[in-house]
Amino acid sequence: MTEEKKREQWYAVHLLSGQENKVHDNLVKRIKTEEMGDYVYEILLPTERVSSIKAGKKTETVRKLYPGYLFVNMYLLDDNQQLVDKTWYFIKDTTGVIGFAGNKDRPIAMAKSEVEGMLAQIRGGEEKAKPKISFSVGETVKVADGPFQNQAGVVEEIDPDRGKLRVSVSIFGRNTLVDLEYWQVERS
Repeated sequence: MTEEKKREQWYAVHLLSGQENKVHDNLVKRIKTEEMGDYVYEILLPTERVSSIKAGKKTETVRKLYPGYLFVNMYLLDDNQQLVDKTWYFIKDTTGVIGFAGNKDRPIAMAKSEVEGMLAQIRGGEEKAKPKISFSVGETVKVADGPFQNQAGVVEEIDPDRGKLRVSVSIFGRNTLVDLEYWQVERS
């Protein structure tokens, strides 16, 4: 196994849209039942948490970072760059799989930099929910929650790390800066 583990590579597997979870779960289950652990090491379905506001309530959903794709760390090409049939057919014959990214009959492994970037993006997506809508300075917004609900304001500053906006709201004829979270405002 250690010899084969040395030849692990990451591949992007193209799927039918909307079948990502089903294919992921199917592959994970089949790795155990068909004893493919020596060939298929890890399967990732990158997602991120997204917050939005609907009917005045903050909701959090999970969104796929790469719809229509799974990323699989596996032993697919041997030392002579020939396909390992057992692994090839294990993935290709899975319901919902269209094929590998790259050449139709010749999968291309992901570059190390691509894998590192994807893994960093996955870790970032797990930490804190990102707002579904992004705002820009100078944009007019409507406050959807809190004491200034239904008031219009202008975005003055954006702090994407904390998920906060500084909005200028007119109170008693004077513009006042108010710190709000992304989910507390909506586009007007």
